[in-house]
Amino acid sequence: MALKKLRDFLDSHKVRYAVISHSPAYTAAEVAESAHIPGRQLAKTVIVKIDGRLAMAVVPATHNVHTEALRKAAGAREVVLAAESEFGERFPDCELGAMPPFGNLYDMEVFVSPQLAEDELICFNACNHRELLRMSYSDFERLVQPARVPL
Repeated sequence: MALKKLRDFLDSHKVRYAVISHSPAYTAAEVAESAHIPGRQLAKTVIVKIDGRLAMAVVPATHNVHTEALRKAAGAREVVLAAESEFGERFPDCELGAMPPFGNLYDMEVFVSPQLAEDELICFNACNHRELLRMSYSDFERLVQPARVPL
């Protein structure tokens, strides 16, 4: 989903958002610094495999995904981080590593850290390594309907 498609989706749901441009950055820490966003507000989308099926784990940029906590919360036998080669084709319109946390648009379940809900706003990669989207966390939750689990 290119940025235009993501914006069209948000516009169709009457969501207020801002696009933040920044110099190219590839790690969550670099993105937060480049865009002058607190790491706790920047959502990092991590692709995991839960019993073999792809899903999104969304955590603050300053955190790592705790696969054991996710495994327990999902009632799964196994949770592992997915290799880029396992999910790259799922996001043909996104730069690798810049997927927005909208699993509902990619037919993927989404698990989100409750810590992201503590802030009014959420920011995330907008399909590329040069732009972020900022929107209210409540709108994100309404549209995506993620499962809140301790990640």
